[in-house]
Amino acid sequence: MFSVLPVYFFILLGFVAKKKFTTQIDEKTLVLLSLYFFQPILIVWGLTKTPINYEFIMSPIFYLIIVLITLSVLIFISKIVFTSRTDESIYLGSALVGNTGNLGIPLGIALFGVESVPYTSIINIANIFFMYTISVYFFAREQFSLKGALFSILKIPAIWFALFALFLNYYQIPISEHIQVALDMGAYTSLTIQLFIFGVYLYSVKIKTIPWKLSLHVSFAKHILLPLIGIFIVISFTNFNSFVASILIMELMVPLAVNNVNFSVLYNCKPFEVASTILVSSTIFVAILYFYIEIINYFIK
Repeated sequence: MFSVLPVYFFILLGFVAKKKFTTQIDEKTLVLLSLYFFQPILIVWGLTKTPINYEFIMSPIFYLIIVLITLSVLIFISKIVFTSRTDESIYLGSALVGNTGNLGIPLGIALFGVESVPYTSIINIANIFFMYTISVYFFAREQFSLKGALFSILKIPAIWFALFALFLNYYQIPISEHIQVALDMGAYTSLTIQLFIFGVYLYSVKIKTIPWKLSLHVSFAKHILLPLIGIFIVISFTNFNSFVASILIMELMVPLAVNNVNFSVLYNCKPFEVASTILVSSTIFVAILYFYIEIINYFIK
């Protein structure tokens, strides 16, 4: 439990900073800096840490398979539960986007050691691909047509930097020591600023104004439905060893990603409501983390 405290420290830091300086801190500026400058560095850093091999390829592929199967279930549920198209977009766009990088990577180190970093990094890249394609579409469709939403995806630099990083990794193009230091600095800055942005937005969230229907449905999808489908598929259809399987299941269990706030801001899709759903998801995750670990031990190890 104590291993996740540094993560929540930076969330608290953002909360306190916004409370102290209020209008002097511009949330959208921080979001733009993160999306267009620091996250591309994080992507290159993560994708070039370890050479591509079979396990690194299959673990993110199964992660995406599990997420897409769950998404098909959520699309059906959303038609029944939500009457607001915006709430439906938030539900479909955010419920399956986990905090696989900011929380998943350090949590993987805490639970499984530094040997987990290559796997958490490559699964995080799979999550980023889902985030910047499927998830962005659901957020963007409130303002754009399908054609416009797809075009907006192509304008996100993370897609192009991910392809560039895969090219470097596949052809084993060496990265100089000095550039690697810069990548390390940018990657950790990206992780930190994401948590800080989350804290800034949480300051504006009032308990009385939390959209409980949306938040609880999102949390059910993220913390119960997705892990259950994931455990079933991993046990039934993969031959991963217990180490890789445990890491994959853990990444499915992490709470909602802070990036959901970024997209909701960019596409004016109720950012404070999205921040509220992340708050509820994070709280639930902290409360049931011990049981998650026991579940992994029971089914996987």
